[in-house]
Amino acid sequence: MTSRPTLASLAEQLGLSRQTVSNAINAPERVKPETLRRVNDTIAATGYRPNAAARQLRTRRSRNLGFRLMPVEDGINGAILDRFLHSLTENLQEHGYRVTLFAARDDEAEIRSYDELLETSDLDGFVLAGTHHGDARSDWLLARSVPFVTFGRPWNVSGDDKDCAHSWVDVDGRAGTAEATNYLLGRGHRRIGFLGWPAGSGVGDDRRAGWASALDEALTPADLDALSVGVPDGTRQGAEGARLLLERGATAVVCASDSLALGASEQFRAATPGNPAAVIGFDDTPVAAAMGLSSVAQPVEQAAKEIVDIMRHVLDGAPDEQVPVTHRLLKPRLVLRDGGGPLASPLSS
Repeated sequence: MTSRPTLASLAEQLGLSRQTVSNAINAPERVKPETLRRVNDTIAATGYRPNAAARQLRTRRSRNLGFRLMPVEDGINGAILDRFLHSLTENLQEHGYRVTLFAARDDEAEIRSYDELLETSDLDGFVLAGTHHGDARSDWLLARSVPFVTFGRPWNVSGDDKDCAHSWVDVDGRAGTAEATNYLLGRGHRRIGFLGWPAGSGVGDDRRAGWASALDEALTPADLDALSVGVPDGTRQGAEGARLLLERGATAVVCASDSLALGASEQFRAATPGNPAAVIGFDDTPVAAAMGLSSVAQPVEQAAKEIVDIMRHVLDGAPDEQVPVTHRLLKPRLVLRDGGGPLASPLSS
């Protein structure tokens, strides 16, 4: 019976030191590309698998990260976090990590879960989502020196994220809505409305700012105020908000979410029969794709990969290494469809 390959046998077979092979597995950025290719090829050929128990004893790490499952309001925009979680789990597994999922009804309950999980599950750190103004979760983790990265900016009241003490990865919502608005301007629309959430949401305010910046030369401040409507997220609320915008003379609308856009789309179709609805959503959910709705797509898979890279740098780096705080803002992509209903085909941008 063939014995199971070990780190030592792998190193001997390759004519490399055990440390080099270990670095190729746990910190590939430290290894020359040619050496990394040789190690990966040999791992694939031999079926080598790292001994997780031995590694945990050696490094005193569980290689286990916590992530809170966020409540889903309407089942549409929750698809974004589903995609993010799948990609996060997949990327972590590739590097020998796993995810512990937990539920919490609010931030206070989430913090209590941190305390319990750090004690009972020996977690190495956390990935946070749903960041907002005055987020107490990051303050709690920073005060206890618990490693974490957030999917989302801190949304400081001052608006200055450069001095943020923790790492984050986010999507540039402002750039996404600006691109959507500029596209509609290019199609001849001038009274373009914005359908978002009530003021005070960091994400929502950021997306509104992109729309406003694109219309700065086309509309007066009074027109911008009149053509901006904030409602709770949801298709019914989107329909109600769209009726207000149509009454105020809007001919097109950029929305902060696909839920709002789906509600708005029906209203705009009814107001302009025979013409494609000039409505653009945000998130590019499967529902939006099936309904032929144009939308701004978030690169959530890239965001998950970036977060894993940062966490690995923090957790797998040298003990005395000072890991820099990292802020990464990713660009979204406008996906255009003809608005013709289910299974409508994408248009080239």
